[in-house]
Amino acid sequence: MALRVHFSIVSIAVLALCTSADYFSANFSYAGPNGPEYWGSLSPSYAACSHGKSQSPVELMKTDIVINKQLKNLNRNYLPTNATLVDNIFNIGVHFEGKVGDININGKNYSLKQLHWHSPSEHMANGRIHDAELHLVHLTEDNYNIAVVAVLYKLGDPDPLISQFEDKLVDLEKEIRAGNKDAQIAIGTFDVEEINRSSHRYYRYVGSLTTPPCKEGVTWNILGKLRTLSKKQLELLKAPLGPEFKHNARPLQQLNGRKIQMYYHPNHLHGSHATPSKYHK
Repeated sequence: MALRVHFSIVSIAVLALCTSADYFSANFSYAGPNGPEYWGSLSPSYAACSHGKSQSPVELMKTDIVINKQLKNLNRNYLPTNATLVDNIFNIGVHFEGKVGDININGKNYSLKQLHWHSPSEHMANGRIHDAELHLVHLTEDNYNIAVVAVLYKLGDPDPLISQFEDKLVDLEKEIRAGNKDAQIAIGTFDVEEINRSSHRYYRYVGSLTTPPCKEGVTWNILGKLRTLSKKQLELLKAPLGPEFKHNARPLQQLNGRKIQMYYHPNHLHGSHATPSKYHK
């Protein structure tokens, strides 16, 4: 994706959590004088990063979590479609060319538009920061309302999702190192079936984008099951990024009185003996 153009706020929503309107004019980073503590002063459109009261990411703490029996199962039915691997400068993402699938939240449909990774994880669970975090970004038809499905990773067996394009990550790094900063690598048909499986537990709260402009009103849905990725896969996701973006997780933000709602349905455990508090600190 060509990130060297400036986008309107509406366009930011279209590329939520992966692209920023004023990135090349404000040049935010994750350390130093343009790091997260200074984002709000880098551009007037970034004010929410410093002054917003419903920011992300947050810690999933037992004292802030309430079981909400009114929450519905977060059904996902994503279909294989053509996709492109892109270097978003501050993370690596996959953008879809066609219809992938929807999730429904409170009677409103959100369509999956793109996904990307952060390392280490941005949200904290079980009292720890994990090795990586996947964000699946969904938008309503008007491109205004944003919902994110987040998945936390620990090091272990290779992730089948990432395995589909490991060789493309190598190609992307080569293009970037050769000076092609706008490199895009066609993946071909990308199958997100691994993420389709029903979740017996997830956590929902209203927060913000985790990159400038830190727009609020984002509905976060953090799956309760950890996935694994290999050390090699984690290195491949970091390799195309500049040194200032290899650690691309925003620090934890205050809840400011917000509660985190938990969906818990043990009938979806398929023989597991997990308890509602397993993911709590």
